[in-house]
Amino acid sequence: MKHLFTKFSLLLISLVLCFSANAQSLSEVLNNTETPIFYYGIDFTKTKLINDPEANPSDIVSRQFAGLNALMINEAKKYDIAGAFRRSDLPSDLSIINKRNEKADPDKLMSTNTSDFNRLKESDIQTLIKGFDGGGKSGAGLLFVVDALSKTNKAVSLWVVLFDIKSKKVLMAKWMEGEVGMGFSFRNYWATGLKKVIDKIKKSEYSKWKSE
Repeated sequence: MKHLFTKFSLLLISLVLCFSANAQSLSEVLNNTETPIFYYGIDFTKTKLINDPEANPSDIVSRQFAGLNALMINEAKKYDIAGAFRRSDLPSDLSIINKRNEKADPDKLMSTNTSDFNRLKESDIQTLIKGFDGGGKSGAGLLFVVDALSKTNKAVSLWVVLFDIKSKKVLMAKWMEGEVGMGFSFRNYWATGLKKVIDKIKKSEYSKWKSE
């Protein structure tokens, strides 16, 4: 019995050491630009659209969310997420996030409550990541979780989330907002706010996060 217990203990220690060796740390992700990051896209499953009575919730969920996600990839030089995170390459696969966003409930999208602009808490982000399907990837994942699209604030609010894909441990969750400008379609209007967030990360926030 003692011999079996010793073997079990050694196996358990080996598993813990193996897991620790493979798990990502925030310091490693931010300070070592050779550490790969997998970009999952923009999660709209918790989003509130504030004070936009002319919007079509069903169209937004079925078409516009995917359009915004595709824009970030198709115009990667303009929406320079890779550069913002100091990477020369940022592999991505939008199929996972598109499937998630398609399941969002259009009946829960609209809001007239301005306090919904900063509704989600870090605990909500941790819960979301625990239920997130990483698609069998490993390493560090990057996800933008949109809190709100506010016509009142004329801005997008979102969480920038870095997480260890396999363990689903949140390494970093930072709330940010980006002001919108002119835009003649739902996609282009809100894309301006997303670009402002990306530009802020590139210009100043990434360096701040590294030094924390």
